[in-house]
Amino acid sequence: MKTVSRLFSLLCLLMMLSSARAGEAEVRVVSQTVGSDELLLALAEPAQIACLSHIAREAGFSAVAREAAAYPVLSVGDAETILQHRPTLVLAADYSRLELIEQVRRTGVKVIVFTRYHTLDDAFANLRLLAAELGGEAPARAETIIADCTRRVARLREKLRDVKAVRVIAPSTYGVVAGADTTFDDLCAHAGAINLAKTLGGLRGHQPPPNEKMLTWPIDRVVVEGDDDTIALAPFLKLPPYQYMPAVRERRMARIESYMLSSVSHHRVKGYEMLARALHPEVFK
Repeated sequence: MKTVSRLFSLLCLLMMLSSARAGEAEVRVVSQTVGSDELLLALAEPAQIACLSHIAREAGFSAVAREAAAYPVLSVGDAETILQHRPTLVLAADYSRLELIEQVRRTGVKVIVFTRYHTLDDAFANLRLLAAELGGEAPARAETIIADCTRRVARLREKLRDVKAVRVIAPSTYGVVAGADTTFDDLCAHAGAINLAKTLGGLRGHQPPPNEKMLTWPIDRVVVEGDDDTIALAPFLKLPPYQYMPAVRERRMARIESYMLSSVSHHRVKGYEMLARALHPEVFK
């Protein structure tokens, strides 16, 4: 244990010396979460990207999996591995391990911890925060992205202006459903949907489902994730309480890509659009 501690201390010292030699102009960023991967890839110069999160290349979690393939990813989520990439900035979130963040900060490396990501406005704020750190063309890129997203959301709102909201839930195999203050509820708010786990269930965040009460909810569609309708719905045809719901038995679903249910960046706008098309195809003809 003492040997490991000495090695880590030496690595920290080398990291600080390397940063000092590099000068303030150099920016090397390690992203520790998939949400910050998406922000970083949208804003940074390629040379500024030192390493991405361990799931950056996995399309089920990342909106930028193909783009991420051009960059290294973290093989291990510890401070030693992060510091091996000689970052001047590390991106984390408030669900990252506190001891990891503190270990990195003790080396003198700046860490941005993103704490708000439930809404599109939160995503815009995070874009601007990171862009300011990156400098160069990044602030202009951020404003271009924000303007584009704002236009797309306005067009979507106009298309959905007269539709009847569809009553939905997002079933899960993890023993929870998404209520208020979740990325799923944000999807519903922009796609002409009512999240019944919030309005009838009174749930906030991701909570265990009220199984018996859910069977009485007037669910129009269940929102599932994946690349294929049959595969996406299959787990719920045999999983209580969902297997007893008419919407599931009758295969009344709306499917979106897997990453969209939990997207915390500006890429969530594509989720708004895909869910709206699935729920209200008549206005997109």
